[in-house]
Amino acid sequence: MAGTDSTKPFAPSPGPAVILVEAQLGENIGMAARAMLNCGLTELRLVSPRDGWPNEDALTASAGADTIINNAQVFDTTADAVADLQLVFAATARPRDMTNRVITPSQAAGEAHRFINEGGSTGVLFGRESKGLKNDDIVQSDAIIMVPVNPAFSSLNLAQAVFAIGHEWFKAEASSDEKAADDLSMPKETRPANKAELERLFEHLEEELDASGFLHVAEKRPGMVRNIRNMLQRAGLTEQEVRTLRGIITSLVTKRRQ
Repeated sequence: MAGTDSTKPFAPSPGPAVILVEAQLGENIGMAARAMLNCGLTELRLVSPRDGWPNEDALTASAGADTIINNAQVFDTTADAVADLQLVFAATARPRDMTNRVITPSQAAGEAHRFINEGGSTGVLFGRESKGLKNDDIVQSDAIIMVPVNPAFSSLNLAQAVFAIGHEWFKAEASSDEKAADDLSMPKETRPANKAELERLFEHLEEELDASGFLHVAEKRPGMVRNIRNMLQRAGLTEQEVRTLRGIITSLVTKRRQ
């Protein structure tokens, strides 16, 4: 369907990165790229696309969104794709057995808009066409986005999901009326921790919990690790706070070993 013309040009600022995890078909990546450009989103990241990259089917299906396809970045893992980001959302329609903050696309757009205006970096994870995101992908995020649709038929294809969330970003960018709640005042000496810094904290903590025997039950370990990571993700840690926590872990371990 053709869009409506506007007499007032609007050039949105760089928005959240769109991260497609293990997308299965090049055509779906192309249609997602088209939906991105409709909404002023330009940064596409791909995690292990099934049919490889570059992909001619993706370029064809993008219907002119060539710049997004040609500049797409490819990563081996979700953790690599979000490593430099500080605020990550996960788009999913399925309830999870984890404690997560669940928000609407409009709320996510407001938060992302504020965060980017303050110099932060954000992204949205989208899962595989067949099964969506895995729990180990979700644990990389700070909140889950659920699009309000018919609960009896909540499945969206990849391009629909990207557009539903991207359009809320476009509206938030075009209007200053969208505001996120819980404004956080942060000293200039620090900034929100990015995912790579959080990952190093998680690995440090998990290494010591393994050594102390806290994670000794093998079948329970994955769920316990995800719960710990979710808890720390929800804290919204700064880079300074991550360094402080790592210092605390080191101090406690050193004391115990002595």
